[in-house]
Amino acid sequence: MRTLLIEDDERLTTTLASSLGSEGYAVDVASTAEDGRWMATEIPYDAVVLDVGLPDGDGIDLCATLRDGGVWAPILMLTAHAEIDQRVRGLDAGADDYLGKPFSFDELMARVRALLRRGQVERPTVLTAGSMRLDPATRRVTVGGRPLPISGRAFAILELLARRKGQLVTRSDITEHVWDWAWDGTSNVIDVHVSALRAVLREQQGAPSIETVRGAGFVLHGDDEAEDEPPE
Repeated sequence: MRTLLIEDDERLTTTLASSLGSEGYAVDVASTAEDGRWMATEIPYDAVVLDVGLPDGDGIDLCATLRDGGVWAPILMLTAHAEIDQRVRGLDAGADDYLGKPFSFDELMARVRALLRRGQVERPTVLTAGSMRLDPATRRVTVGGRPLPISGRAFAILELLARRKGQLVTRSDITEHVWDWAWDGTSNVIDVHVSALRAVLREQQGAPSIETVRGAGFVLHGDDEAEDEPPE
């Protein structure tokens, strides 16, 4: 497995590269954010170990840049700080895991192995469809840069549809992901929320459209190529 280590501490870099190599990993090393960005975008790494504090930039910003650029290799971030807000920022920027310094090599290897099992699955931090951008971290939706006035359950339904853009999302899927176990699912509340979402989206130029697949569920399209059908 080929791993990119982005770390400016020479002693730690030498130790980690040697230890990873002894475990059978091919390790490339970058000591700056710019070198790390170039290497990560040019070479298909299986995993990236990224330090938060780099001499020419913030590792969290680099993580966000890589995700925005379509780099989906699992990222383990290293930090000398234990502040919760920093970890939250890193995870919201697209990091898969965090490890605070000092750490044991055994723990680092266990975390890297866990990340490798995930593979390079696309998992954008901001979901897009048409000119819509949905940010789960801030719970903000915009279409063409304009805020979309939705909240609560409607946001959760739209997020689920956006995560499966172009795919069928059944009513059962929505029930399982948006409502708790106590909801009996016998009312038409899902159709009411979807109809309300449709009405809001139709008012925005370039917004995605929601297609009703009769007897099955809903599909979010990235533009208005599909004809919306009225809910059953």
